[in-house]
Amino acid sequence: MLLGLSLFYVGAVLILNGLWMLGRIGDREISVINVFTGGLTLLVALKLAFGEGADGASIKAAALSLLFSFTYLWVAFNRFTGADGRGLGWFSLFVAITAVPVAIDTLSIASSTWDWWLGLSWAAWSVLWLLFFLMLALHKPITRLTAGVAIGQGIFTGWLPGYLLLSGALR
Repeated sequence: MLLGLSLFYVGAVLILNGLWMLGRIGDREISVINVFTGGLTLLVALKLAFGEGADGASIKAAALSLLFSFTYLWVAFNRFTGADGRGLGWFSLFVAITAVPVAIDTLSIASSTWDWWLGLSWAAWSVLWLLFFLMLALHKPITRLTAGVAIGQGIFTGWLPGYLLLSGALR
């Protein structure tokens, strides 16, 4: 259920961040969902890493979840401080590179539809973080593309699977 909870709000934040990049949400207002989702995924990661029954697999899941948490908290920080986002862009490159072997490892042992979805989601997230790197660190004019990818991934890698997990339609 923690995965469903996390994915549900990751979907929300990706969709809303995409709308923000398209100018549909104000700079100061977008911080609310980024702080909430960053904080929520941080709490989930802390439970996975330090909670009862923590093991190697749950600590790995926590480490990977923190990539999301830190990204959303950094977006909020940038909106609060007016920072230009270059640091977040370089962090996004680190995350994009990290997500590639996660996707490959996940796909190499995939034995169910869920496993395949998860591996492909990591590949998709890698592309999105790469777009953030190109846009923020290298100042490439790809805001509309990045916004569209964020909205699409918010729906298909976050909100929809999160909702299906929470409703019990996926196990």
